[in-house]
Amino acid sequence: MTQQTDTILDRIGRWLAGRLEHEVSGYQPYTPSDPETLRALLRPGDVLLVEGNQYISKVIKYLTMSTWSHSAIFVGPVDGAASENGEPHMLIEVNLGEGCVSKPLSKYCTYNTRICRPVGLAHKDREIVVTFMVGRIGLKYDNKNILDMLRYFLPVPIPQRWRRRAISLGSGDPTRAICSSLIAQAFQSVRYPILPKIENNNRRNRRSREMRRRREEIYYIRHHSLFSPRDFDLSPYFAVVKPTIERGFDYRGINWHDESADEAETVVADAEAAVEAGADAEPAEVLPAQSDDHEAA
Repeated sequence: MTQQTDTILDRIGRWLAGRLEHEVSGYQPYTPSDPETLRALLRPGDVLLVEGNQYISKVIKYLTMSTWSHSAIFVGPVDGAASENGEPHMLIEVNLGEGCVSKPLSKYCTYNTRICRPVGLAHKDREIVVTFMVGRIGLKYDNKNILDMLRYFLPVPIPQRWRRRAISLGSGDPTRAICSSLIAQAFQSVRYPILPKIENNNRRNRRSREMRRRREEIYYIRHHSLFSPRDFDLSPYFAVVKPTIERGFDYRGINWHDESADEAETVVADAEAAVEAGADAEPAEVLPAQSDDHEAA
């Protein structure tokens, strides 16, 4: 059996992928995700948006003018896929340099996330979407497509009208480079809209005045390579599901921080500390009084 050796392009490709996936310091999530809560709320077909902290995340946020830099789709437990600790893989995503893979929910427990749910998606179509994604697991990204990765090193600023197009540049298959592209393909396979291009076609009909005024909307499917994670958030056909609200939110149960109360407690604590310090102090030595005769002598 012959062993293949890495070419220069292979090495450059892996090096670029490593640079793009390098984590940026200083990231602090406002509302980190709880895997147990996500597991209880997520349904197959739900899209999970992620605010990443990698270099590629920073670039995608800039190009798409959005908080969300990554997207994954929830499919439920994937057969034969689990972490070392036994946690089942329930998410499918596309990662640069890695391809289409399954991951556990705990992967994003330290990230800001958002659940986007397709509204009214039929059960049969939901199964088709899930099957589409599960069937793509193992799809590898070709590191030889250097242009697909070099586009993220483009100098900034980029004019706003060109930013979305910058995502679709490159020589390889965009669905293997951008996480949201493959998910968009899955929904387009059942003709579920995300952000379709809509044109108004005013047609005149001689039969009635009402028919002449009727406006027909024609939907055009955008190419999947043009979709970004934020499109699922902006889509009027996806509902935003917030775990805190779904679990039953009551603002009256919030234990607010009271600064005035803290200041009063600090004053009392300082006073008590001063009293204790005075009681523990040793009494000063008292010298005997000297008589006037002694002074005269």
